[in-house]
Amino acid sequence: MTAAAIVVTNLRTAIAGADETIRAVDGIDLSISPGQTFAIVGESGCGKSMTALSIMRLLPDAARIMDGSVSVAGTDLLAIPEAAMRNVRGRRVAMIFQEPGTSLNPVLTVGRQIEEVLARHIGLKGPAARARAIELLESVGLPDAATRIDDYSFQLSGGMKQRVMIAIALAGDPDVIVADEPTTALDVTIQAQVLDLLKDIQAKRGTAMLLITHDLGVVAAMAHRVAVMYAGEIVETAERADFFARPSHPYSRKLFEALPGTALRGTPLSVIPGQVPSLATVFVGCRFADRCDLVHDRCRKAAPEWTTISPGHTVRCFALAAGMK
Repeated sequence: MTAAAIVVTNLRTAIAGADETIRAVDGIDLSISPGQTFAIVGESGCGKSMTALSIMRLLPDAARIMDGSVSVAGTDLLAIPEAAMRNVRGRRVAMIFQEPGTSLNPVLTVGRQIEEVLARHIGLKGPAARARAIELLESVGLPDAATRIDDYSFQLSGGMKQRVMIAIALAGDPDVIVADEPTTALDVTIQAQVLDLLKDIQAKRGTAMLLITHDLGVVAAMAHRVAVMYAGEIVETAERADFFARPSHPYSRKLFEALPGTALRGTPLSVIPGQVPSLATVFVGCRFADRCDLVHDRCRKAAPEWTTISPGHTVRCFALAAGMK
């Protein structure tokens, strides 16, 4: 079997507030193979982006990784000093951010930003770095790359900026790409183009990808494996086909029920009652209990363990565990 490109074990991240501690990521486990896309899906506030930032060690000042490991090429990224981590970011693990307009440096040309990665991680400088930067911009489909390389980010459209972000991520030839809502800021047509580009790049390079999204359509188009995240923890994992054929956790089912469709035209959209609980809560029982149609007394007294629905398909739910017996 091919070794995993990245393995995350029991990842826990907390944010210290004035009066409370927010447990943004609370015991995440995942493994991604080379060439595989692993999607984490869920509502805003569930901890998806904090998972990505924890893996990259790009947390806000008030946040701390409390436990766990992130193993890439045999190295635990959480155990090395920041100086060593700077050599990992962009080389072993790269990130595509949600908002390229705020992630790109407005006072440097896009070419200069790519060349900085090439100089640090590949050792290319001068004309060789510029030539490689043009190749990267061409590979991500940026029109007239030889001219656009000297543009600043404000001179580019949203789709062009995202292509530049992808080129920067690819410049160090990373083993893993973390993509945090990479198409949220784009219109539907450009979104499809960027997703196709990412799939094509992944197929050619065999890159592992962690995809953070709230969009089940993006999951259907991109993912090989899916994890549903709720209130800081993963509540369901499955292969993509199995997940879409049989979403099992009550939260996963409600996500699908809330999707609009032509068959439902003229009828009110289904909504999930309530909201994601505060991640400052010290949870005792199931975190979805207050919004769940299947809730019973046991759900509020203890946290459910994993139940296997089918090979590779697991879920945290007492009701499903009882049904499997």
